[in-house]
Amino acid sequence: MKSLDVKVWGVRKRSTKKSTYDVRWTVAGNVFSEQFRTKGLADHYRAKLLRATQDGEEFDTATGLPDSMVEKAPSTTWYAFAMKYLAVKWPHAAPNTSNGINESLTAVTMALLGDRPGRPSDDLLRQVLRNWAFVLPGSGDRQLPTEIANTLHWVAKASCPLSDLGDAAIGRAVLDSLKLKLDGTAAAAETVRRKRRTLVNALHYAVDLGEFKENPITAIRWKKPKVAGEVDPRVVANPEQARSLLTAVSYVGGYGRARGRRLVGLFACMHYAALRPAEAVGLTKADLKLPETGWGTALLNRTRPSVGKQWTDSGETHDDRGLKNRPAEEVRLVPIPPQLVAILRQHLDTFGTAEDGRLFTNERGGVVGSSTCYRVWQEARALALPPAAVASPLAARLYDLRHSALSTWLNSGVDPTEVAQRAGNSVEVLLSRYAKCIDGRQEIANNRIEGLLRE
Repeated sequence: MKSLDVKVWGVRKRSTKKSTYDVRWTVAGNVFSEQFRTKGLADHYRAKLLRATQDGEEFDTATGLPDSMVEKAPSTTWYAFAMKYLAVKWPHAAPNTSNGINESLTAVTMALLGDRPGRPSDDLLRQVLRNWAFVLPGSGDRQLPTEIANTLHWVAKASCPLSDLGDAAIGRAVLDSLKLKLDGTAAAAETVRRKRRTLVNALHYAVDLGEFKENPITAIRWKKPKVAGEVDPRVVANPEQARSLLTAVSYVGGYGRARGRRLVGLFACMHYAALRPAEAVGLTKADLKLPETGWGTALLNRTRPSVGKQWTDSGETHDDRGLKNRPAEEVRLVPIPPQLVAILRQHLDTFGTAEDGRLFTNERGGVVGSSTCYRVWQEARALALPPAAVASPLAARLYDLRHSALSTWLNSGVDPTEVAQRAGNSVEVLLSRYAKCIDGRQEIANNRIEGLLRE
């Protein structure tokens, strides 16, 4: 409704116990009024109405107010939205996933902080966001130290509006910030991809809430870092090198303390049965069939990934979960060769099991930590390999033992379907990841084709 149809009357004093002042005006014949405690407030309000009519503003026939005087709800900030998203995702996420969500939300929040006086240091901001803001139970449910509470209050006030991500320039700047580590160097491609995936998923939720009509990030033309999907052949140890490494593990930490000896069987499970580290750590005596001669079996149903206390529901460092990317009750039967059967039988004879039946424990009987495994493995590499090989990527990580096992099976001619079933992968993933590690297959194929052509 145009301002020409608006008439603003004067200020009228109303006689009551406490005097009030009315401002009355009409819009398209409808009468509106507001009451004020003082004449000054009433005059100020009337002046704003008159200014709106002089500027030609449109008045709403329902509220009687011009656009400039309609109170607009403050826009949702990115930080407030991120807390909503966290509350939705956290209860259903695996601990490692929760850790990844926390890391991603922290990175995006750092990139969406505006200029506001009293900014804490970047190190403090990251620490507070990582350890207090994006962890459930939330900061509102805990007693916070003064410095932490003040920092979170500053973040809440300084956070940019969520709607800013609808600006392609701002969205691109946020994506570019994900490419850098804290020291300014380039982050790993997989890390960047994981953070972007969380941001995209969060904004899908924003679309569901009606904050955006479509996901603004997916519309940005942004070059994603390329992630190496194939296993580097240089990390794959041949069977002789793997056996030397396992022998060297038994020498780490001395015979009496047995820091290395109690882990030989765990590492051997990765090399001989291609178990993932978390699968080997969770292995129990009840899962195994270990005959005196010949092949045995391992029936896998649990994993014990190391993720940190703050990410698990139990508050323990290791989570207790089903198999990776499988329904909770699914099992996987893995045949184990006589060499591994002998190693596991010897381990049981020497060290027994934990109270819950686990084969592999630390010196106190607890779950073997990933840091312990890493240190023992690095010491074993230094014992078993020449200096040039120690400096190379050869078997640099424990997971490389699994790579060596699967590469060995494929190169020996085992059917990829059988290898994938034992490894707990799909055939497509198996062949794509180990394409560069399969030697001699082209020559075998050529000989078979040549034979057919001769016939």
